[in-house]
Amino acid sequence: MKKSVLTRYRVMAYVTGVLLVLLCLCMIGKYGLKMDGAAEATQVVSIAHGWLYVVYLIFAFDLGAKAKWPVAKQVWVLLAGTIPTAAFFVERKISRELDAKAAQPAPAPVKA
Repeated sequence: MKKSVLTRYRVMAYVTGVLLVLLCLCMIGKYGLKMDGAAEATQVVSIAHGWLYVVYLIFAFDLGAKAKWPVAKQVWVLLAGTIPTAAFFVERKISRELDAKAAQPAPAPVKA
């Protein structure tokens, strides 16, 4: 597995996590505090999070397929982008687990 697969997953996990926390803060401002402009901010952040979550899903699925994860683990990682702050914790755990695996060189092809 290439290190770039892990890196792009990590980037999208952070982006998705930050946008989800920001979306929660916007929702608190809109519904809880009735702030002016919070409705527009909520709409912009929710659209950005929605589209970038799709990119996160693609990268996380690609990482899981290359790491040969079981289905339950794959679903757990995919859903991390929907729970505020979960993406940060899951990303850290996955990165530690796969860092050594990504650093290993690919096995040389066997000649017949």
